[in-house]
Parts: sequence; structure tokens; C-alpha cells
Amino acid sequence: MRKPKWIRVKAPGSPAFHDTRKMIQKAGLHTVCEEAACPNIGECWAEKHVTVMILGDTCTRGCTFCNVTTGKPGPVDHAEVDRLADMVSGLDLNHVVITSVDRDDLDDGGAGHFVSCIEKLRSAAPDTTIEILTPDFLRKKGAIEEVARARPDVFNHNLETIPRLYREVRPGSRYFASLNLLWLVKQVDPTIFTKSGLMVGLGETRDEVLQVMDDMREAGVDFLTVGQYLQPTPQHHTIDRFWTAEEFEEIERLAYAKGFLMVSASPLTRSSHHADRDFAILKQRREAGAL
Repeated sequence: MRKPKWIRVKAPGSPAFHDTRKMIQKAGLHTVCEEAACPNIGECWAEKHVTVMILGDTCTRGCTFCNVTTGKPGPVDHAEVDRLADMVSGLDLNHVVITSVDRDDLDDGGAGHFVSCIEKLRSAAPDTTIEILTPDFLRKKGAIEEVARARPDVFNHNLETIPRLYREVRPGSRYFASLNLLWLVKQVDPTIFTKSGLMVGLGETRDEVLQVMDDMREAGVDFLTVGQYLQPTPQHHTIDRFWTAEEFEEIERLAYAKGFLMVSASPLTRSSHHADRDFAILKQRREAGAL
């Protein structure tokens, strides 16, 4: 499908973008910005906003929407923790987002590595707030609780799509397992902000999206992101349709009515887009609600 005019972005190329890229390359780190071909990379990197992808660049899952390489991952690089801390300090980040590939090959699904990253950053960059975007840790007993006890400022796990499309879009995942992860984080520590996201344009209906939003609120999710799915290559899941700007505005309005503290819904919304600014707003709204 030809992209509508409101979803086109300029190619990255600012001096600040290239400075951020050099710092990432120097640290030898992967980013989901590059691996997933994010359309916002030019804007985010120009503002030194980076989403680091730990645990390698090869995923054990084969989601049909995702551009990250699927295959057999290599061993865990434990030195990655120190390189991450050095990069965060070097860029003087106020807020950092850490995600990962799925690592079904590991006994804990990579939970321990997430904890090591959080603990190292708390020591090396105590003023930096930490947002994590984790896999589902499916069938990894105790992994979710282990990561939640490390107390990231934001714990994000994307539901991605509606239950009906899981077998087609996320064949290695289970909708209610992902929903339970978000609920369980709040049981471990109710003060952690939880966040989840949806893609639209995969074949879902409006009512199905609203039902997922209700499910998220039942699980205590604070922050919802909704963005347009863009097909990375012809081999990936096809686009069913492009949602209009008016439809995204309606989703945002209804989401606030359902009780989300923060909502970002637009064609180019992605999980970590403007994450630093949005975290500041989240804190303000929670504090205002407590008064």
C-alpha cells in the first residue's frame, strides 16, 4: 500500500543524529531503532533519545510484524552492561529505554541481564530514569518478579495486537500471558509505572481495540501507546489499512475516559517515542491525582 502523506518522514541526517550514532557504535551496542527500522529514528537520535536492545540482535521468535532477525542467538555478552552504562553517561541521558530480543534459549529468558543493567545504571547514572521494554518471559518461572523487584521506573511490555490475531502475528506468544505480566508487575510493586502498546492496521476492528484497552486497565496499565503498523518488507504481515488521524484522536479520547494516566496515539507513535517527556507527564499526573 502507498503510505498516506501524514505518515511520511524525512530521512535522518542532522549533525546531532550522527553524533548519537557514533556514540552507539563506539559502545558496540544494538538499538531497536535500527533493527526494527523505526520511522522516528532521525527525530529521536537528534535529541539523544536511544532505545538500546540488549541480549544480542537475534531473536528466538518469528513475529510476522517484526524486522529483527530470527535465529539462534549467541551467548550473553555480560560486558554489555558496562558498555551500556558508559554510553548513558557519555550521552548524559535523563531517561533511557532498554529493550531486548526474546531469549527463549535462556533459563530465565534474559531476566538476570535486565536486572544487571538496571543495577549498573543505578550506580553509574543515578539521575537517569530507566524504562524497560521486556519480552513476555513465557514459561520462565519467577523471571517477571525478578525484573520487577529491580524497580525500573517504567515497566513496558507490548500486547501488540488483539487476541484474535495472535496466532498469525505473534505465533510464539500468548495474549493472556502478556496481559498477566502487566498485572503481575503491579502485584510486586504498585508504584512502578506500567506501559503497553498496540499496532493498528493488521486486521483488527475498532471494538476489538477497545476491548484490549479494557483488558489493560483491568491489569492496572498506566500508559497506552497506539501506532500505525508499517510493513518492513514484502515478506512481513501485510497492512490491512491505514487508520486516519481522526480515528487515532478518538482512540486517545476514549483511552483517557477509561482511566489511563497517559496516552499516545498517532500514526507514528511507537513504544519509546518521546518516552522521556511522557515519563515526566506520568509523574505529574500521578502526583496530581494523589492530592
